[in-house]
Amino acid sequence: MALRPDVVLVVITVLVALIFDFLNGFHDAANSIATVVSTRVLSPKLAVIWAATFNFLAAFLLGTAVAKTIGKGMIRLEDVNQYVVLAGLFGAIVWDILTWLWGLPTSSSHALIGGYAGAAITHAVVHGGISSAFSVIIWSGWYKTLIFIVVAPIMGMVLGMGLMTAMYWLMRHSAPQHVDKLFRKLQLMSAAAYSLGHGANDAQKTMGIVAGALYTAGFMSKDDMLANWGHFHWPIILAAHAAIALGTYFGGWRIVHTMGQKITKLRPIGGFCAESAGAITLFSTALAGIPVSTTHTITGAIVGVGAVHRLSAVRWGVARQIVWAWAFTIPAAAAMSAITYTVIHLFLPSV
Repeated sequence: MALRPDVVLVVITVLVALIFDFLNGFHDAANSIATVVSTRVLSPKLAVIWAATFNFLAAFLLGTAVAKTIGKGMIRLEDVNQYVVLAGLFGAIVWDILTWLWGLPTSSSHALIGGYAGAAITHAVVHGGISSAFSVIIWSGWYKTLIFIVVAPIMGMVLGMGLMTAMYWLMRHSAPQHVDKLFRKLQLMSAAAYSLGHGANDAQKTMGIVAGALYTAGFMSKDDMLANWGHFHWPIILAAHAAIALGTYFGGWRIVHTMGQKITKLRPIGGFCAESAGAITLFSTALAGIPVSTTHTITGAIVGVGAVHRLSAVRWGVARQIVWAWAFTIPAAAAMSAITYTVIHLFLPSV
């Protein structure tokens, strides 16, 4: 028996979302292992397994608040369809591929929400005119996200500086070999904590997009999204975490190199402080349901750790390139998604 067209479209949308999640692994998931690999505490393969394990455990420990924000808290689902979701994902995917080729640790999270918004706004303009452009936007969800584009890296930087200063003071009378040996062990804990925070943010973003697609197709009710997401809950979690782990394994090393070595040289004590600072920031924002960028957070933490040693230890030219890439991510992904939706509409005027 032939599959119904709406079922086929749902399957395509979910597969494209998982492709985005895989590409997210080229970027943001690499951030969760960059420091522990760069300090040579773990080999890349062991680090991937370590990170993926704690990414998955985050699903059981830190709730689904971020997924609900992405799924229903930023775009009015009643005013969009699956073609909007597909166009949004495509814009995010193109931007992720371009910045991966450039080796820039941009935010896949912000590419996703930028792409989603760009497609939704274009859909509204096509069907309701320019005056309805922003009617699909839920501003309360965007305020928090936009504010934390600035706040998250600053939190990471301040916490990284504070922890690094405290560790230097506590270990001031210890031999360098003892400090290195101790923090090689402690960095396993900090890497695990950061991966928990990372899983609570990034894997949930794809979960939210998939849930939105299922809702617009009529396969999920609003009550499901508000509660436990119905019968689709665990398959979404398992698929999202598997896709992001595979992406990390196959393509994350360009970003690992930038994060772990180009910004500042890291030792185990610095890696521990950067990961701990990032974990604290991600835990607090995940519980609050704020979809922050794990890239921004760990970059700020690494800069803070490097600046404690001396300001010249931070390669500010590389940091400046990263900040410019951050600034362009949302509008660039939005523009690509808007073009994609326009092309779809030309071939399928009714959507």
